[in-house]
Amino acid sequence: MLLYTLVGGYVLTSMILLKYPTLLHKKKNVKFTCRHISHRGGAGEGYENTMYAFKRAVAIGTEMLELDCHLTKDGEVVVSHDQNLLRSAGINKNISELTYKELPLLKPHLPIDFDPDSVYIGSEKEEDRQVPLLKEVFKAFPNMPINIDIKINDDELISKVSNLIKEYNREEYTVWGNFSNEITQKCYKTNPNVNLLFSTQRVTLLIFLMYTGLLPFVPLKETHLEICLPSIYLRRKGGPSSTLQHLEKLIVHTMNVLLMRPSLFNHLRARGIHVYFWVLNKDEEFERAFDLGATGIMTDYPTKLKLFLKNHTFE
Repeated sequence: MLLYTLVGGYVLTSMILLKYPTLLHKKKNVKFTCRHISHRGGAGEGYENTMYAFKRAVAIGTEMLELDCHLTKDGEVVVSHDQNLLRSAGINKNISELTYKELPLLKPHLPIDFDPDSVYIGSEKEEDRQVPLLKEVFKAFPNMPINIDIKINDDELISKVSNLIKEYNREEYTVWGNFSNEITQKCYKTNPNVNLLFSTQRVTLLIFLMYTGLLPFVPLKETHLEICLPSIYLRRKGGPSSTLQHLEKLIVHTMNVLLMRPSLFNHLRARGIHVYFWVLNKDEEFERAFDLGATGIMTDYPTKLKLFLKNHTFE
C-alpha cells in the first residue's frame, strides 16, 4: 500500500510540474523570440552563409540568422558550413589550410543541402560569393539574434567566437553549440552567459527524462532545443517514389513517436526554453512544426516562410 501511495504521489507531482514547471524552476529569460529563422541566411534564395544572403533575409523580415563558423590558417573566424571547400567552392582544401585572403569565392551554382536536386544560381558578382568574417556579420546586424553552429572541436575557435560575442555585446542575442556534446559543453564552459543549444546527447537525455517522469525535477542549462522534423528524411533524390530502407523507416517512426510530443515542447516553452525545427522548406512542414508547439522554424526559403506566417496564426 505504501509503495502504491509513493508511486501515485510521484506520478501526480510529475504531471503537475510538467504542466507548471515554474513552481520548481525559474523561467529562463531569453531576450528574443524568433519564429522566422533563415538557415545559412536562406540557402535557397542567396549564396549560403554570405553577407548577400544575410542582408536579403533581414530585408525580408527574418528574426534570426543561422550560420556556421570555422577558423582559417591565420586565425580568422569565418562563416562557412563546410570545413572542406569542395562542395561550396570547388576546391579540395580545408579552410584551416588557407589564410583568409586565400579563401576562394563560392561557386556560382551552389547545391542546397536540405532541398535535394535543387541548386541556387545567383549573380556572377564576386562580392555576393565571398566568405565573410564573423565580425562582419556582427557589425552589420548588431541587434539581430544569431544562431552559431561551432562546426569543429577546436578550443581556439570556441575562444575566439566567445571573444567576438563579448566584444560586440551579443551574449544575450546569440545562441551557440553543436550536435556534439563535447563541443557544446566547451562552449558553455568558455562562456556560460551565451544562450546554449541542446547537443544530441542531451536531446537523448530529454527523452529519457520525459518518459521516466523525471524531467520536471531536473534543472536544464540549455535555452534552445533545435531538432529536425523526422519527415524531412523522406526527402530523397529520385523524388517521392524513392523507397526508404526498413531501418530508415523504423528510425523515422521511432523519432515521431518518442520525440514529436507537444507535451514535451509545451513544458520546455513554459520553462522559457525555445524550440526550433530545422530545416523546413514546405508549407506542410511549417504547419506541422507549429502544430507540435515550435517557437521557431529554420528554412532555406525566407520568402516562403514569411508568406506562410502572414497567412497563418498560431499560438
